[in-house]
Amino acid sequence: MAGRLDRIDLKILRFLQNSGRLTNAELAEMAGVSAATCHRRTQRLFEEGFIAEVRAMVAPRKVGKGALVMVGVVLDRSTPESFAAFERAIAQLKFVLDCHLVAGDFDYFLKIRVGDMEDFNRIHGEQLIALPGVRQTRTFFVMKEVVDNAPLDF
Repeated sequence: MAGRLDRIDLKILRFLQNSGRLTNAELAEMAGVSAATCHRRTQRLFEEGFIAEVRAMVAPRKVGKGALVMVGVVLDRSTPESFAAFERAIAQLKFVLDCHLVAGDFDYFLKIRVGDMEDFNRIHGEQLIALPGVRQTRTFFVMKEVVDNAPLDF
């Protein structure tokens, strides 16, 4: 896919990745193209799926979600049906930021934002361990976020 992008497209992607609030005029100036060209290229980048979405990054602590928790999940069976049931159920939980099928000691790895440990304890006991097929979970409370949501390097 990257072969279809020229240096101007890559510039536009890098600038937008670092600041999604740039106006088209600002972006055009930074990329060294006219506003019309910049708009056309940006629209194409959206249409072709190079830009999935643009949204604000909310500061978790400011909205009472300062605790970051990673959870490894092991299912009781490794079948397409059990994976599908788990994935349907986990997609409904609003506190789950990321869910990844992984290789290794776990079947899935979750990234969860909560207010505090008590909040997580309630969610774990009432919702996580009740998900379809969950045999075991292992919880990791993040003590310090060193790198989070870094821009892609391309």
